[in-house]
Amino acid sequence: MSSHPTSAVVVGAGLAGLTAATALAARGVEVTVLEARERVGGRTHGRQVAPTGWVDAGAAYLGDRHTELLALMAELDLKTTPTTMLGASRFALGTADSARADATRNGRFPPLNAVALGDLFELLDELTAAVRPEAPWLTPDAERLDALTAAEWAEQQLTHPDARLFFPLFLGEMMAADPAAVSVLHMACYLRSGGGIRYLNAFEGGAQQDRIAGGAHQVCERLAERLTQRLGARVLLGETVRAVHQDGGSVTVHSAGGEYRAQVAVMALPPLLANAVDYRPGLPVPRASGATARGCAVKVHLVYPAPIWREHGLSGWSVNAEGPLLSTVDDSPAEAEVGVLTGFVTGAEAHRFAALDPQRQRDSAVEQAARLFPMLPEPIGFHVTDWVNEQYSQGCYAALFGPGDWLRHGPTLTTPHQRVYWAGTETSTEYFGLMEGAIRSGHRVVEQILDRH
Repeated sequence: MSSHPTSAVVVGAGLAGLTAATALAARGVEVTVLEARERVGGRTHGRQVAPTGWVDAGAAYLGDRHTELLALMAELDLKTTPTTMLGASRFALGTADSARADATRNGRFPPLNAVALGDLFELLDELTAAVRPEAPWLTPDAERLDALTAAEWAEQQLTHPDARLFFPLFLGEMMAADPAAVSVLHMACYLRSGGGIRYLNAFEGGAQQDRIAGGAHQVCERLAERLTQRLGARVLLGETVRAVHQDGGSVTVHSAGGEYRAQVAVMALPPLLANAVDYRPGLPVPRASGATARGCAVKVHLVYPAPIWREHGLSGWSVNAEGPLLSTVDDSPAEAEVGVLTGFVTGAEAHRFAALDPQRQRDSAVEQAARLFPMLPEPIGFHVTDWVNEQYSQGCYAALFGPGDWLRHGPTLTTPHQRVYWAGTETSTEYFGLMEGAIRSGHRVVEQILDRH
C-alpha cells in the first residue's frame, strides 16, 4: 500500500471538514481531504427535481443568526431564498375530538389545547434556560437530567393528552429524535444551542427563515473546488478511513486508497463513525457509547407540475399525528416551474418507514399527501433520502446523545488525542446539529491546530 506525505489530513468532506481544510490550506498548510462517499457534502445533499431545479435532501434551512454560514455563502457567491409560508396549514392530529382531527387553519399553531401546549413550552423553556451552553455537563442537576430520557420526562411532567400527543412530533421536527433515545440534558442542550425553542421553530425571523438558492450542497461543492483549483489541496473521494495510528512525531491515516502520513489529522465525522475507526494509541474516552443513537430522519420529496396547493390558499405546511409524513413543507425551487412538497419522517416512524420496500414507501407517502391536499394529482417525481441507514452518516440531523452521553463524552468532545483533532457539528456547543455548528467547529479546530503546532 502506497504512502502519501502531507502536512494535514482531514477525514470527511462535509461542511466541518471542508471549512477546516480551506482555513488550513489558506495558511499554507499542505492538506489532503479523504471522503468515503463519491461526493462531497456530508449531510448536505442536493436532489435534482427539474432541469433547473434542486431541493435539499439533507440540511436545508438557515436564519440571520447563522453568521458564519452567511459569511461563507457571501464568499462563495451563494444567495438565500425565503422559505414560503403563505397560506393556511393542514393538521391531521387524530385527537379524540373529531372536529379537531382534520383541520385547516391560518398559522402554524396546531388545533390543540393552547393552555396545555403553553405549559409544555414553559417546561421546555425552563430546562433550556438552565443549561450551561459552553459546558452542558456542568449544568445544575446535570447528572439527573442526563440519566433521564425525554420520554420518561414527558411521562412525569405532561398530564394533558394534547401535550403528550404533540411533544414527540415537536421533538421529531426539531431534532429528528425519538424521545426514548435522548436524555433530557441532550434535548435541552440542543434547543439552547440552536437559539431557543422559538428561534429554532420559526420561519420568518427564525432558524428556518431561508434556504440556499439552488441547494445547500453547493457550499461544499464550491469549497472543494476552491481547495483543489486555488489552494492546491487534494480532495479524494471513495477513501474510507479504517485506522489512525500515531508514533509521537506524526500521524498516519489508513484508508481504502493508501496511507497518508501527516503532522496532524482532523476527524470531521459524526461520533458513531469516528468511534468505529481503529486508533493507536487508543482513545482515552470513546467518541460514542451504546446509548448514542442515529438521528432519525428520512426526507421524502413529492414533485408536482406546480405548487398546486398555493392556488387553494394552502402553504403546503402540515403536522400529522400518524406517518409516514409527520410534517410537510413547500420546498418548491424558486427558479423552476415544479412544485415540491417535502415530507419529514422522523423519530420512531423513520425506522419503520425506512424498513419498507420502495413501492410501499411511495404508496403510503403519496396516499397521505393526497389526504392532506385532495387537489393533488399523481406526482411526476418521488424521491426518498434515508439518513437512518446512510452508511457514512449514521443518521441525520445529528447524532442523538442518550442517557449518560453528555457527562461521559461532553468534557472531551473537542480535546485533541495527541495529533488527532475533532470537528463536526456534534463537537459544537453553538448550533449543535446545524450547518452553522459544523462551520464553527471547522474554525475552532483550525485555531487549536495553529495554537499547538
